[in-house]
Amino acid sequence: MSGTRSPSPKAQATDTAIIVSHGQPSEPDPAEAVLADLTARVAELMPGWRLASATLAKDGALDAAISETGRDALVYPLFMTDGWFTQTTLPKRLDNPEAPILSPLGTDPALPALAADWLAQILDAHGWDAADTCLIVASHGSGKSRNSARDTERFVENLSARLKFGDTRIGYIEEAPFLGDVAFETGAKAICLPFFAAEGGHVTDDIPEALDLAEFPGLRLHPIGTHEAIPALIADALRSKARAREAA
Repeated sequence: MSGTRSPSPKAQATDTAIIVSHGQPSEPDPAEAVLADLTARVAELMPGWRLASATLAKDGALDAAISETGRDALVYPLFMTDGWFTQTTLPKRLDNPEAPILSPLGTDPALPALAADWLAQILDAHGWDAADTCLIVASHGSGKSRNSARDTERFVENLSARLKFGDTRIGYIEEAPFLGDVAFETGAKAICLPFFAAEGGHVTDDIPEALDLAEFPGLRLHPIGTHEAIPALIADALRSKARAREAA
């Protein structure tokens, strides 16, 4: 997938980018197609850039993306956590210690504001006040590292600074406090926001199972990474990184 022009050799370093996600190892093709669609929407906002996409789960996808964009392409991790995959696995797979890897989606400073605006619109549509509403942020978590919890907590802290709910809870899939435990007794005015990049198995299976177990009565949102404003957020991050790179 390409932008509207082929970059010159001089522009190659800042006018190309690869959007990378984890993907679905058990069935890589659907996630690969979803990421390609997202990348196409980002490219529409970035005329003159050449963008490619790859999931780490799809054999050969990242190598193909590098061949298309060049080894100096900016790399945008569509991950929610700055941890093992972004700090170790991705650099190793890129085979380029100098690869310009951006901060992942989940740590983008603009993400809490996007979420606050989205949630404010939802509250308004239902005639609810945030002060009378329970917000549950569902996240992956990890039994091996604090990275996922750290970045989720930081997101929730920044979100709460913009929109104060009467009750805000975090529930994890793979560590305590588990989502199935925190989703009880929320009251009818409740919203579950998945802090995930895409509609993977955790979102389609694990989160509904936990909410059903708790007989959660509230709204169940799509993951924040699928919001319609995400392509613009990614485009802004890539442009900002390119400007910083050119100025260095």
